[in-house]
Amino acid sequence: MRFLLSLVLGVSCVTAAFAGEIIAVEDDQPVTYMDEVKALGAVAGQGLACGSTRIDTFEMIARAILITKARSNAEQAAGMRAYNEEKANAYVSKQLDGFFECPQIVRRFDNQDVFNVKIYADGTIQMPSGALFSPRAPYDASTLRQEDKNQEQEARKIYQSGGKRKIGKVKLNTGVDGATPPAYSGSNAPLLQY
Repeated sequence: MRFLLSLVLGVSCVTAAFAGEIIAVEDDQPVTYMDEVKALGAVAGQGLACGSTRIDTFEMIARAILITKARSNAEQAAGMRAYNEEKANAYVSKQLDGFFECPQIVRRFDNQDVFNVKIYADGTIQMPSGALFSPRAPYDASTLRQEDKNQEQEARKIYQSGGKRKIGKVKLNTGVDGATPPAYSGSNAPLLQY
């Protein structure tokens, strides 16, 4: 019972914390770029699933953070992928738990400090704490706000169908017997250095 209570509280606290202000538990080190974008994705997924009216503004701010804080194009691409994966996972998880506590999540989502971020025309962002982050190359920040209703409807269809899929019998090929290769042998892509 205690474990279940701590799990529910832990999941609920993710939406209460602004992703950029989360501090890593290990060795009291600040959060890495990838940790930050994953946290932003998880928060976005829950806000989207629960129907927050401020999700579009959150997405714009998240894009600015993703672009501005990335140290290279490769890191930005990896960050965008991680953000989208976490967002999709959080959305489907919220769907599978029956949208548990959505009114509370929306209330906390809509009152985050992230909505006090200032985005300048060249892509520079000023965090609520006052910290300034300049992009590695200035860009037109007004392009972050482009809205495409058809694209949004297509994305919602994809998200909403995710929890309705029937999954048949799954057999994992672990390769433990030595004769059978594992189903996933890893990526051929080069490892990113941080």
